[in-house]
Amino acid sequence: MIGSATPKISLSRSAWAWWKNIAARDGRFAAAWQLLVALAEFVRNSTPARLRQRYGDADYDWEHRVNTTSAAVGWRDRLLGVFHSPYQPTDSVLFHEMIGVLSAQVGIGFRKFTFIDLGSGKGRTLLMASDYPFRRIVGVELLPTLHEAAVENLRKYRSESQKCFASESICGDATEFAFPAEPIILFLFNPLPEAGLRRVFENLRQSLSEHSREVYVLYHNPLLEHVLGQNPGWKKICGTHRYAIYASE
Repeated sequence: MIGSATPKISLSRSAWAWWKNIAARDGRFAAAWQLLVALAEFVRNSTPARLRQRYGDADYDWEHRVNTTSAAVGWRDRLLGVFHSPYQPTDSVLFHEMIGVLSAQVGIGFRKFTFIDLGSGKGRTLLMASDYPFRRIVGVELLPTLHEAAVENLRKYRSESQKCFASESICGDATEFAFPAEPIILFLFNPLPEAGLRRVFENLRQSLSEHSREVYVLYHNPLLEHVLGQNPGWKKICGTHRYAIYASE
């Protein structure tokens, strides 16, 4: 299975939920100010010069004849990214470093693991994960147009290094994702605000209580690492300023 049905995401509801969350935490004035700052940054990033800079990650796309670059994301999805999480594909060198470090530190094989990327965007991480013999690969993306791009990329991708051919892209809310009852390697590129990330790990905690199994978390750009660090169910294996790797206890 490569794709699933695509729900409609409301820009106005996304903005309102984002504003209410900040207002409840910091007050209405702070929320209004943060909204103005975010919109000003969005306008700056929409200039032709800034958009051209976003093609700097195009080497991977050129090599594999896919479309995962952030430069081709339309204005509406970039604005939705302000209120959810901005799309940026993972650097391939860093991704393989993270997988290599996990393998070296824990000494695991990958065949029994399902690889899950929450906030999978156009699917570049799903494609890179297929270089390893995972049991299967699952991406979850909220924005329909990014999910549709991921579906197309999964269809077109061909590589001599590919070892996993069971890949799936799901269009849905990561905070509502039902984790499968099997060993998991969970990839996160800082895909959610703190409240959403806490919901994800509460869902995962409940899943682990029902089905005890190995779960590892690869957290790229770990701006909210304290969510895991404060949770007694997780142990940090290793990390750098660019990523952190955790194991369930």
